[in-house]
Amino acid sequence: MSGNGIAPCKKVTNEVLEEMKKLMREGEHRLKSAAPRQVSLPNTGSLLCSSVYNVEQKKRKGMNGSLDRAFQNAAREQCDAEVARMFYTGGLSFHLARNPHYRNSYFRASTLRGYVPSSYNALRTTLLQQEKRHIERCLQPIKSTWSTKGVSVCSDGWTDSQRRPLINIMATYESGPMFLKGINCDREYKDKHCIANFLIDAIKEIGYQNVVQVITDNAPVCRAAGLLVEARYPNIFWTPCVVHTLNLALKSICSPKQNDDWYDKCSWISEIVADVGFIKNFIVNHNMRLTMYKDHCKLKLLSIAETRFASTLVMIRRFKEVKEGLEQMVISPNWSLYKEDDVGKARAVKEKILDEYFWDEIDYILSFTASIYEMIRMADTNKPSLHLVYEWWDTMIEKVKAAIYRKEHKQLHEQSDFFDVVYQIILERWTKSSTPLHCLAHSLNPKFYSPEWLQEDPSRVTPHQDAEITRERKKCLEKYFSDDRARRDINVEYAFFSMWLDDFGAIDAMNDRFHMEPMVW
Repeated sequence: MSGNGIAPCKKVTNEVLEEMKKLMREGEHRLKSAAPRQVSLPNTGSLLCSSVYNVEQKKRKGMNGSLDRAFQNAAREQCDAEVARMFYTGGLSFHLARNPHYRNSYFRASTLRGYVPSSYNALRTTLLQQEKRHIERCLQPIKSTWSTKGVSVCSDGWTDSQRRPLINIMATYESGPMFLKGINCDREYKDKHCIANFLIDAIKEIGYQNVVQVITDNAPVCRAAGLLVEARYPNIFWTPCVVHTLNLALKSICSPKQNDDWYDKCSWISEIVADVGFIKNFIVNHNMRLTMYKDHCKLKLLSIAETRFASTLVMIRRFKEVKEGLEQMVISPNWSLYKEDDVGKARAVKEKILDEYFWDEIDYILSFTASIYEMIRMADTNKPSLHLVYEWWDTMIEKVKAAIYRKEHKQLHEQSDFFDVVYQIILERWTKSSTPLHCLAHSLNPKFYSPEWLQEDPSRVTPHQDAEITRERKKCLEKYFSDDRARRDINVEYAFFSMWLDDFGAIDAMNDRFHMEPMVW
């Protein structure tokens, strides 16, 4: 390179130069071989079927060549093929095609002449930062309401597809949940101090005076972390997840451990669950049996992970739904004709499916756990339900008792050993998960003061006449309002609300208590 101070190296001989050129050619060949090969698109033909493609093209050109040129059918087909190839080679979900932003982007690009899609670097830097700033501006009006309406901080731990332990921190308010941050806990020991520190950092960002409660699952380490947060901020309650608490109660009933005090009374349930699992596994693991099942049943046998809520109940409910098909399957001639190594298991499956006592026990399990499952479904939503939890627990226990006593043919004033065990399990879970917040929210629900609600059950009383609710409500108010004068004003306002005085005694206000949601009322 003359003029730049770069001259040939005199030590490089022709042999060395040839060796270097050879290495360069080999390197270029390896790069060319490793590069992805260009595969032809479906509408452009392939090397193997080019002759057939040319014949089809001639037929199409002869039939409607002018229409093809007018509507640019060939270009449209090639564009569709390119988009489809992008989905297939990139491993994109087909649901992306239903995304409105996906369709709008193509529509806008078609109106912009010379438009070039965003590059890799722009997507991961400039455009990402721009989108983040825009979302933060959209969320700012919502965050500004937290100082007057309050907010709850929720945490949930999970593991992603790369086996990394993550903790999500979310904020919930009257309009629903808002994601705050995701924390990668890899190489960290997730003890109570670690989780508590994550929650405290989120509370500081929101403002501790705006946080009403911290919600976690009912695991011992999360419980300890929640209590540490309570100790740090006296005005914040720790509340365990209601759905997780119910699921633990259900698991204690349906799958008791041998060291549990109630194992003798509930072990028959685990035996029924084991029989259902045995039948399901036998059918699923034998191709011929599975084929017979599909011929007689339209619904699949569910295999639900234990981490799912009420997984045992969901499996038993599905088993009950396919009862008729299972019975038709085992009494059909094909069931006896097919012979395999485990003939004894096939005979046991047939006997169990045709056993009416077995199905009666399944019906009994589903009947007394129906209210627990129903409460899990009601609580596992994005809708605010803190003001309903206390009433849900009471109603659920009453329904469980009615189902058990109906099965045992007993009056409600008589004693039932099995119900006593179930009640003990549910009461123990409620004691561990209940907070004064549940009673305060129950007290502030106008529905529970209406004559319509009170007349549904003679044993019901208004919240301000219930000793337990009143006691817990006072604890809550003392924690939120440390100033005596402010708390006195709150007590006066609550007295007006509960006794239908002043504006609370207006005709519309009294008539709408039962029919309207608390926020709307």
